[in-house]
Amino acid sequence: MEVDTLKDEFDHVVKKQKLASSRTIDLVNQIEKEIEQAIGAIQENGTDRDAASNLNHEILTNLKNTLKELVPVKQLESCQKEMNTALGKWVKTTEKFFINDISKAYKNVDMEPHVLNEIIANHLYREALFDIGDNFLGEASCLASIKLKQLFQEMYEIFGALRTEKSEPALSWAMKNHDALLQNDSCLELKLHQLQFVEILKQGKRDEALQYARTYLAPFATIHKDVIQKLIASILWAGRLDQSPYTEFLVPTNWEKLAEEFAQQFCNLKGQSSTGPMGMTVAAGAEVLPILLKLMTVLTAKREWHSMKEFPFPLDLRRDFQFHSVFICPVLREQGSDDNPPMLLPCGHVLSKQSTVKLSKSSSRSFKCPYCPFEALASESFAISFPVNGATFFYHLPDNVKFSLTLVKILEKLLWKSWRLFG
Repeated sequence: MEVDTLKDEFDHVVKKQKLASSRTIDLVNQIEKEIEQAIGAIQENGTDRDAASNLNHEILTNLKNTLKELVPVKQLESCQKEMNTALGKWVKTTEKFFINDISKAYKNVDMEPHVLNEIIANHLYREALFDIGDNFLGEASCLASIKLKQLFQEMYEIFGALRTEKSEPALSWAMKNHDALLQNDSCLELKLHQLQFVEILKQGKRDEALQYARTYLAPFATIHKDVIQKLIASILWAGRLDQSPYTEFLVPTNWEKLAEEFAQQFCNLKGQSSTGPMGMTVAAGAEVLPILLKLMTVLTAKREWHSMKEFPFPLDLRRDFQFHSVFICPVLREQGSDDNPPMLLPCGHVLSKQSTVKLSKSSSRSFKCPYCPFEALASESFAISFPVNGATFFYHLPDNVKFSLTLVKILEKLLWKSWRLFG
């Protein structure tokens, strides 16, 4: 692979650099030793000036001859030459695999400069680089949405508080947006109350935890019964949760994960994508650029691909770049809707309802699947719906818990019933 070749060449450069450095240090140490021995010999001479002068001359002559034998300059030049050879080979290998001209792999798109400047500024705001964004807009003589900046300032203030294990700002925001979060099937508010509840239990305040549960957890009891059961049962281990079957409540990453979920829900409710569009676009482009550079070399020789509306080959991206459960009919090239849902054929391929109707001549005869030899009737296909990614509340007990899980479950149910009856 290209990356392996580059790594091997780089490792070779590093090896030569270490060898040259080691040789240079050894040579300098040897020269230093010879000079120190000569200085010591001169200092040991007697008081007789004539005899000392002759001895000093002899010592310096021997030192000169010794240094000539070492030939330090030539040795250093040899080490440096080997280093330069390896470095030059690395540069050539890098230039071979990294193409400077990528113009053949993209289309020229007309875009107003102020639009591009606004996109860059908005990206800086999304990354919490507010001062840099303001300076950029000032130098570009461009205006951006003040509301967008204020929006992300609010988000990052709450986000930062959660990362420092302060849930109050996020709880206040979640309670204000209670209905909207429920409409999105989000458990964010419950999770925030859970963290606050656990913090009270860690301090051993059982009565305060019970009162908090009655006030803030009870409204979620109908929808999230299993979660509330666990939280209520954990009251028995107030002040010693680390010895209970509910140690998952104490995992340090809970705060970090909840901060990320808050950012997603915040952007969702404000009509913003949870990931920066500009950053994601650049990342997706970098993902497919090597493939495009290779394929465009072949395609350009056959036809002008710049005029195509779509690529003649698939460009599969990782799941990191897949956000929406949107179905595009591969036959009609139209997006699915409630009136035109995706239909699963008996062969396993999926077309839109309008496609099956057209292919079957208004459902009057069988038709061949456009992607395989299988023939089917329109009546044999049925509508499907894609799952929507929503917040899910998972709990996992650690493997080293020594409690009987059966007893724990029974205890949870008993405490749940008691709390519902008398709480």
